[in-house]
Formats: sequence, C-alpha cells, structure tokens
Amino acid sequence: MATSSVVNVRPPALTSNSEPLPFFDGTTRLYICYLCPYAQRAWITRNCKGLQDKIELVPIDLKNRPSWYKEKVYTLNKVPSLEHNGKVLGESLDLIRYIDANFEGPSLYPSDPAKREFGEQMISHVDTFTSGIYSSYKGDPVQQTSAAFDYLENALGKFDDGPFFLGQFSLVDIAYVSFIERIQLVFSEIFEHDITAGRPKLATWIQEANKIEGYKQTKVDKEKYLEAFKIKFLA
Repeated sequence: MATSSVVNVRPPALTSNSEPLPFFDGTTRLYICYLCPYAQRAWITRNCKGLQDKIELVPIDLKNRPSWYKEKVYTLNKVPSLEHNGKVLGESLDLIRYIDANFEGPSLYPSDPAKREFGEQMISHVDTFTSGIYSSYKGDPVQQTSAAFDYLENALGKFDDGPFFLGQFSLVDIAYVSFIERIQLVFSEIFEHDITAGRPKLATWIQEANKIEGYKQTKVDKEKYLEAFKIKFLA
C-alpha cells in the first residue's frame, strides 16, 4: 500500500458563497463532505493509492452547498463525485473501484479468485448491514444489531493471512470502515455499548485499520459527527 509524505491538510469546505472552480481544466477533483461516510470511502481509496498529488480534494458543505455544484459538476448534487478526463462519476462503491482500476498505485483488490468472490459478497452486503444498523437507532440498537456484528466477526475469519476481510487491506474494508467508525462512536458514546465485546476479530480489524495512514487522515471529527447524529436520529 502506498505511503505518502504529503502533509494531510484539510481544505475548508466550499459553500454557497464560494466561487466556481475552473471545471474540466484537466485537474482531477474528488468532491467530498467531511462528515459523509460515503465520500470517505473514495477519499480513503485516493489516499491508500498514494494519489494525494494526482486527485485534488474538494470538500463541499452539504448544508450550504454551492449552486454551481449541481449546475456545473454533478446534477445529482451528492457526494462523492469524481471529475476526471472530462466527465464526472458518482456512487461511492463504483468510485472506489474506478479509482483503484484507473490510477497508478498499489492494487486494492486481490487477484485471487476465492478472495475476489468473497469480496463481491461482502461489498454486496454492506448496504444491508448499514441500513439495518441505522434502522435500529429508533428501537433497541444493542439487541437489534447483534446478528449484524456477528456476521462481520464471522466474515473476518474467512482468510487467515491478515486481519482484514480478504486478509490484506482492500476495497472491502474501505466499503465498511467509514461506517464502522461512526457506528462504533455512536454505540460507545450514545448507547454505552462496546460493539467489539465478544468479537475479537472485529476488535483487531478496527485496531489494524486505525494504523493505516491513508485511512487515519480521513477520520471524522467525533464531536461534529455526534452533534449531527443527535439531530438526525434522536431529535
């Protein structure tokens, strides 16, 4: 995995008062929001490929977004999106594959057929996992999510050549890690529950992910996320 000496500077988010960028000028731009776990997937992929100098990070304030973003960049008006080679692509799971396949840097998806097959299974499951967790927030989260976390614990035992879903850190981990980061924070701070209790593989997975610079540089501001969570789910 690429390690970069690029200093991790977070540019300020663009707002409705921000001037339009010189779109389609040959610069490759990744549009994100710092609080968004979907956008974080693409940001992690960019970092782990060592593409900090190749893909410019453009954060957007989703609560006060520039009108030109929808008009000139991405008509769906969501993040993430990637401006590359005169076109704009979206959808986070598509983007992480696209960045991995179309840019230099170490591959984030193994060539081994068994790992690729299991990887597709896990990526296909991620939306089921996250929607189940989110729907539990209005009920009894600890009770309702136990099976979902057990599924991950079992999945982490599939390969024994590393602590990650496919052994080594890959797009599968990137698909999950930004959500687990937030879920662990919410369960710990709001519901006073440790999601890794009795799940040693999940605990190790989180510990090892937190050692990866390309991911560490993208981690969400805890206080800002908890504030946003309370407004969305507990108000």
